[in-house]
Amino acid sequence: MSIVALDILTTAAILFVVASGLMMILGVMKLINFAHGAFLTVGGYAAYLTTQAGISPWLAMPLAGLFGFFAGLIIERVIVRPLYDRPLDAILATWGLGIVIGQLITLGFGREVQFAASPLSGTMALAGIEYSSYRIAASLIALIIAGALTALLYLTRFGLNARAVIMNETLARGLGIDSQKVRALTFGLGAGLACAAGALITPLLSVDPNMGLPWLVNSFMLVLVSGVSIPSLLLASLLLGGAQVLVSTYLSPILGGLTIVVLAALILRINPKGLSLD
Repeated sequence: MSIVALDILTTAAILFVVASGLMMILGVMKLINFAHGAFLTVGGYAAYLTTQAGISPWLAMPLAGLFGFFAGLIIERVIVRPLYDRPLDAILATWGLGIVIGQLITLGFGREVQFAASPLSGTMALAGIEYSSYRIAASLIALIIAGALTALLYLTRFGLNARAVIMNETLARGLGIDSQKVRALTFGLGAGLACAAGALITPLLSVDPNMGLPWLVNSFMLVLVSGVSIPSLLLASLLLGGAQVLVSTYLSPILGGLTIVVLAALILRINPKGLSLD
């Protein structure tokens, strides 16, 4: 196994975690959450504050996830819920929310680049190759999250109700499912996943008020290609994320940054269903 192969696998795992919250909200609520990038940024600053407070960096991700979940519940109740009957206005509201969050972060922390401590440093031997310990740990965390989401959607009452809402919300309400509660919990879960993802990627990057924007674009394209499916999102993350790594490594990092967007557009042009496995 080469370093490039490990880069592809770890990049795919990280992309999956970053995009999973957006996928959950789009699937259940039929809402494109343009505040997703802002939630990622909040998670990044949560990791930074955790470091500054002397708390173990391992706790940054769960703390960011919990904060995002409860913040998401409040935002859904105050901002999103009154706009359910006006989908376009709801989308614009999340866009505006993202701008507000970004400005509040800038007011609180300035535009300076910050850094958060990594829970793991150095390298470890994997298949005879010395590779970043934290990237390997982040990939394992991503697999755990994928397993937990799968179990949540297919082995719990909430998952059953959520899948019913995804397929036919009107019929789900007729069967006695509280779709409003499902929507609220889904938005909270999506926001929590986004904040947790921000904390997860922060040790690999710097933290600044605009750190979430590139991830929002890539997440949006991955979700469009994969649809509301965890296996499809994993596949899209692997294929498109792998292409990004290859282009960045052998051609240009600038072109690599455009790879996911370009490939996703081509895939959707050829097959409107994208890479959906459902």
